[in-house]
Amino acid sequence: MNIGSLLARNARYRPRHCAVVFEHDRLGFEEFNRRVNRLANGLLSLGVGKGDKVVTVLPNCGELLETYWAVAKIGAVVVPLTPLLRGKALAHLIGDSDATAVITNGDSLPTLDAIKAHLTAVAAHRFILTGKGPAGGYQTYYSSLTNTARDDEPCGVEISDEDPYNIIYSSGTTGQPKGIIHTHGIRATYGLTFASTFRMRPESVVLHSGSLVFNGAFVTLMPAMYLGATYVLSRQFDANSFIETVEREQVTHTMLVPSQIVAILCSPRFSSEALSSLEMLGSVGAPLHREHKDELNRRLPGRLYELYGLTEGFATVLDKNDCLRKPDSVGTPLPFSEMRIVNPQGGEMALGGVGEILGRSPLLMPGYYKRRDLTAQTIIDGWLHTGDLGYIDEDGFLFLVDRKKDMIISGGANIFPRDIEEVVVQHPAVREAAVFGVPDEKWGETPLAAVILQKPGLIAAEELRDWINVRVDAKNQRIRGVVIMEDFPRSTAGKTLKRILREPYWTKHDKNP
Repeated sequence: MNIGSLLARNARYRPRHCAVVFEHDRLGFEEFNRRVNRLANGLLSLGVGKGDKVVTVLPNCGELLETYWAVAKIGAVVVPLTPLLRGKALAHLIGDSDATAVITNGDSLPTLDAIKAHLTAVAAHRFILTGKGPAGGYQTYYSSLTNTARDDEPCGVEISDEDPYNIIYSSGTTGQPKGIIHTHGIRATYGLTFASTFRMRPESVVLHSGSLVFNGAFVTLMPAMYLGATYVLSRQFDANSFIETVEREQVTHTMLVPSQIVAILCSPRFSSEALSSLEMLGSVGAPLHREHKDELNRRLPGRLYELYGLTEGFATVLDKNDCLRKPDSVGTPLPFSEMRIVNPQGGEMALGGVGEILGRSPLLMPGYYKRRDLTAQTIIDGWLHTGDLGYIDEDGFLFLVDRKKDMIISGGANIFPRDIEEVVVQHPAVREAAVFGVPDEKWGETPLAAVILQKPGLIAAEELRDWINVRVDAKNQRIRGVVIMEDFPRSTAGKTLKRILREPYWTKHDKNP
């Protein structure tokens, strides 16, 4: 089950159907497959083969998309890293992945030059530079490599569904990033499962405007290539450009993180007419607050799907047809998947009881790269322990409560930040909110709210604090204060990094932020 064979199939049976749109490039499947083959054969000529790790340090671009499929064809393993990484963090992940090749661009050259002494496993000729830029010891240019390579299918590589395809490093929302392995079989299952779940067809037009190195990108990339649909890639997310692209390309399917959905709703260019071609607008990466969900369903009804999932390999989806009757749910498990809610001792919770969410599915990772210890802590008897808290209703729908590590314990009582956030975002001046616990001498910790306003100066922090505190359900949910910010620290996936928000408050305390 070599997922790279999908391109060869589409090139044969849908050669002139538009495969990829990126800025001014519009490539049919035949031409896109040729480009991928040239890169695959070029990598083979450099000695990159089955099992070798290929790191990419690239923004969204055509070369990154080509790399994803070229490594699949030769059995190499792609390790996509964000170009936002610097210094020791970047050196650690390249080293930890055992990479023997790096593909990057001129913008990242200074960063890589600074750590090159630590990258001893990467031979000089396997530093591959896209675009223009000084050689700087990077002896192979992407264009030279692909211009001289053959464009027929690489041969002689046997690949099974259990062979690794990629290592995705976790975003670090809860600590040190871990390398999550996905096999060819897992990624093929992404294609099959999400194509049916999101009602995609070969005629669909799929837009991805977030970071391509985020695992959520594969939720729509794999089904698009499985079906032979059109995949539109944006260089970066911009709310106005997103709306224009949907209208111009008649996009039918897209996946966004909640902060991007909020930005689109706030855009002066938002209109149901401009986005009328959309059949699916998916939310992924973090809970979409009820206030924003309701607004989207009012202004663009019948399109919203919400996906809750872990890169490690479990997911639920709230279907667009269930969105109105179960608006606070994150849906049901994917086909061939199972879910349990357990207490701290591992016992099954009754319906409606809050506990840790456990799941198992065909998407389950074989493990964390080189971390059997962490794998054994996370996957127990075949069940993925998510670290998230939730409950199941009488219809089997999952309701997400919060992350165990985000839960605030105040005076011995459990407080779920999301409950408070749902109140905060109801204020018309608030665009986004993040609630977390800060030290308190009497109660141990108390809630604090960080907010992004719709416009600077719309409301004072003290006024907003008082507004919130008269509306929360319980006294212990009252927040100590409000911190107004221009933006939140975010992962590559767009997730709010609460551990970064908490850190200054816990630096001098025993609790690990």
